[in-house]
Amino acid sequence: MQIANAIKYAQQQFVKSDSARLDAEVLICSVLKCERIHLYTYPEKRLSNTDLSSFKKLIKLRIEGHPIAHLIQKREFWSLDLKVTIDTLIPRPETEILVEAALDLIPKELPHSILELGTGTGAISIAIASSRNLARITATDIKKAALDVAISNAKSYQLSNINFENANWFDMKDISTYDLIISNPPYICIDDPHLGQGDVRFEPESALVSGKEGLDDLRIIITGAKNYLNNNGWLLVEHGHQQGKTIKQLLKNNNYSTISTLKDYSNLDRIGIGQWVL
Repeated sequence: MQIANAIKYAQQQFVKSDSARLDAEVLICSVLKCERIHLYTYPEKRLSNTDLSSFKKLIKLRIEGHPIAHLIQKREFWSLDLKVTIDTLIPRPETEILVEAALDLIPKELPHSILELGTGTGAISIAIASSRNLARITATDIKKAALDVAISNAKSYQLSNINFENANWFDMKDISTYDLIISNPPYICIDDPHLGQGDVRFEPESALVSGKEGLDDLRIIITGAKNYLNNNGWLLVEHGHQQGKTIKQLLKNNNYSTISTLKDYSNLDRIGIGQWVL
């Protein structure tokens, strides 16, 4: 089967997808280990029997709903290609807003100590480390399998300013104080119907769900962070789009100042920010 026909075949299978052509191209590029331009340059090139078999297996998994990121085992974030597995949350574009907000608070020419809680693929820490080479980052995750993915991603970009630690929130071996603490924690309610839809069906529940209101982990982080922030240090957390007012109130109740909420690309509340002033 020629490349062009293989793509057409996949498109016909992805009847429920609103990105059937793109899905087909990304999957076939994964099999052929090529860039998408190759598909347009050599549309008449024939797939080997092995490649065609692999492609059809990926098509079947995609029809079943498996995320593209899991099928090709990578996801682009902050212009970085990051390894993704079933043990990690798939990085979302909205989390780049969290990175942007952090970079606005991290000086380029001065050392800065940063703690990321729940690093997953390492996306946030790696994006910050690649943009602020004087930053010294500690990135934690409770899941060893996820931490291994983050370490692998950092090594692929030869970053030496991140230290990874297997820990649950602030339960670390050698915890210090930091100029900035950042986290994209679980924040979905345990009975949220969206958990049975789309990509999240195949992502680790531990990276998604946080109690009845989706606030259990955010409460731990907001309450605990002030004990580990330097004077004038900042806390930044990603949260659910309906949790903006609650997060602001939690920050206020815990005596943070300069409290603000940032919107995501859909103009929904997404990032909570507070400063700790002694």
